[in-house]
Amino acid sequence: MAITKERKEELVAEYEEWVSRSQILILTEYTGLTMKQLDELRLKAREVGGEFHIVKNTLGKLAVKTAGMPLPAGFFEGSTAISYTYGNAPAMAKVITEFARSSDFLKVKGGYYGRSSISADQVKELAELPALPVVRAQLMGTILAPASQLARTLAEPARQLAALFKAYADKKTAAEAA
Repeated sequence: MAITKERKEELVAEYEEWVSRSQILILTEYTGLTMKQLDELRLKAREVGGEFHIVKNTLGKLAVKTAGMPLPAGFFEGSTAISYTYGNAPAMAKVITEFARSSDFLKVKGGYYGRSSISADQVKELAELPALPVVRAQLMGTILAPASQLARTLAEPARQLAALFKAYADKKTAAEAA
């Protein structure tokens, strides 16, 4: 069944919104996936704050061109689905690449990070980045390391003095007991 011109315009507007607001767009080929697998992938995408949608190639190309982004060859050929997120890009890349590893049918074509196009290999590299909470914890550890080392250094003389008094008191107690 043909799509009306009004519906095409609505879809292009929706695609343009995804392109303009998204931190990352990942384009995939999904031929061969069952509806159950597609629903599972959509659920995983929602869990990380993103979405996964099947798009019409000509309308997807139009939305990307309208946004002024490059259009590498092969991005909108064959069956095309777009996953996007307005938040955590590495988490979305991880969901897509892990699903592609476990499925013979989902293939990553590439995508857009910000306004730049990225290859399928770059999507995989992005997926290998540590999660945001892990990066924050590493950063906090790096920031707090000098302060905690300074606190230990300042407390060390007092600890040594307390150990000396304890040893003297233990020696005196042992002498009195004998």
